[in-house]
Amino acid sequence: MSIKVVIKRNTYFDSVSLMSLSTKANQIEGVEQAIIGMGTEMNKGVIRNVGLMTSEVEEATAGDLMIIVKTANAEQTESAYLAVEELLTNKNSAQAKSDIKYATIDSAVQGIPDANFAVISVNGAFAVREARKALENNLHVMLFSDNVSVEDEVELKTLAHEKGLLMMGPDCGTAIIGNTGLCFANAVRKGSIGIVAASGTGSQEVSVRIHDFGGGITQLIGTGGRDLSKEVGGIMMLDGIKALDADEATKVIVLVSKPPEASVEKKVLAQIKECSKPVVVYFIGGNEEAVVAAGGQFAKTSKEAALKAVLLAGIDEASINKRALNLPLIEEVRAKLSPEQKYIRGLFCGGTLCDESMYLAMEKFYNVYSNIQKKPDFLLKDISVSQEHTFIDFGDDDFTNGKPHPMIDPSSRIERFLQEAKDPSVGVIVMDFVLGFGSHEDPVGVMLPAIMEAKQLAEKEGRHLEIIGYVLGTDLDTPNIDEQVKKLVDAGVTHASSSTNAGLLAREMVLKGENHE
Repeated sequence: MSIKVVIKRNTYFDSVSLMSLSTKANQIEGVEQAIIGMGTEMNKGVIRNVGLMTSEVEEATAGDLMIIVKTANAEQTESAYLAVEELLTNKNSAQAKSDIKYATIDSAVQGIPDANFAVISVNGAFAVREARKALENNLHVMLFSDNVSVEDEVELKTLAHEKGLLMMGPDCGTAIIGNTGLCFANAVRKGSIGIVAASGTGSQEVSVRIHDFGGGITQLIGTGGRDLSKEVGGIMMLDGIKALDADEATKVIVLVSKPPEASVEKKVLAQIKECSKPVVVYFIGGNEEAVVAAGGQFAKTSKEAALKAVLLAGIDEASINKRALNLPLIEEVRAKLSPEQKYIRGLFCGGTLCDESMYLAMEKFYNVYSNIQKKPDFLLKDISVSQEHTFIDFGDDDFTNGKPHPMIDPSSRIERFLQEAKDPSVGVIVMDFVLGFGSHEDPVGVMLPAIMEAKQLAEKEGRHLEIIGYVLGTDLDTPNIDEQVKKLVDAGVTHASSSTNAGLLAREMVLKGENHE
C-alpha cells in the first residue's frame, strides 16, 4: 500500500466542484481511494475514519485543500497524483475561461447587479453567514451545504419568507431554475409543470418521468430534506407552492417528499386548498383521503405522480407510452425461482427510490427491513446483515460516514451486492443507477464485473438469480441512457423503465402462488 498526502495552503474549491473532482479521481487507474476536500473538521473526521490520517492533515485549516491518494505501490501513487493535479489544473483553466471570480457575495452583487440567485456550497461552518448575506442582498438562495443546525435553517427560511425570497436548503442537492439544472438535476425539457420537493432523487425521478411522458418542467424548487419536519414546519414548501401558483408558465404543480411530519402535512394540504392550479401530491406513504379532501390529486408512486401531472398539463393520453409491467416476464421469473428463493434485496443509491420500492413491498409483505425503516421493529439491527426482505439506502449517513456517496464511489454497494448474490434465499436483487452531474461517469459499467460474477455463481449452484436495474436519466443526460440500458440488458439484467416499475417487478416476482396486480 502507498499513500500520498498533499496540502495546498489557502486553495479553495466549492463542495460541488470537489464532488465532481472526487468522482473523477476515484476512477483513475490504480486508485484504491482518493479524497479531495477542504481541511474542515468534518472532512478530517472522514479521513480519520478510513485510516488515512496524518500529521499534515491534522494541521490543515478549513481554507486548505487536502489531496490524499492511495494505491498499491509508490509508482502508481505518483502517477495517480499527477492525474489528480491535471484534473485540478483543468478545472481552474475552465473557470478562468468562463467565469468572473468574486471574493465575496457583496462584490459579486456589485459586479453583477442583475443577478438574483446564489448557489452556496461552502463548508457548513460558514454556510449560514453566506446564505444570510445573499438573502440580505435580495438573492434567492440554493444552499447545497449541510451541517447547518435546524435553528439556523428556521432563521434563514423565516428571513427569506419575510423578504419574498426562496431559501432552498440546507442540504438541497437538486433544483431546476429557469430551465437550468443545478447540482444533481437531470436534463429535462422545458414545459408547464412545476415541482416542489423535499427529496433529491425523488424529484429527479418525477422530473425524468414527466420528460419521458412528453411533458416538461418550469421550475423544480428543492426545499432541503428537513423542511417538512416539525421543527421547520414546511416554510419552503409552502412558499414554493405560492411561487408556482403565481408563475404564469406553470399550469400544474407536483409536490414530492418522503413521509412528512403529520402536523406539517396538514399545513401543506391546507395551502393546496388555496391554490388556483391543480396540485399532484406524491408523499410516500401518504393519506389519499386527506389529499383528495384538500382538493389535491393523490399519487401513490412517482410514476403515477408524473402521469397525472402530464395529463393535467394537456398531454394527449394516446401519445404516452405508460411503460406497462411485463406480466409474462413476471410469470417466467416466478417459474425459475425455487421455493426457497423468497426474498428481495434492494441496493439503492437514492433514498427516495429505496423508499418507493420498500413501500411497494410492504403492501404485500410484513417482513420488510431497512436501514431507513420508519417502523422500529423492522429497522436493521446490523446494517451489514440483511433480514428477509431488505432494502438498503447506501446514501444514508450510516454508509457515507468516512466514504464518498455511492453515486460517486459504488465500492460499498458492489461488495454488498456480491454478498447478497451468495444468499440462496434471495430471488431478486434490485438496484438503481443515477445519471447526471456529480455521479459516476459510467454507473452501470463499473457494476458489470460484479453482475457477471454473481450470475456465474448462481448458475454454478443451479439456481436462477433475477437482477433488476433501473437507470434514472433522460435522453439529454450524459452518459447516454440508451448505452447504459444496453449494458444492463446485454449482461442479462432485467431493465425497469421507472423506479415504480422496478419496485413492482421485484415484489411480484417473489410472490408465491398469488396473483399480481
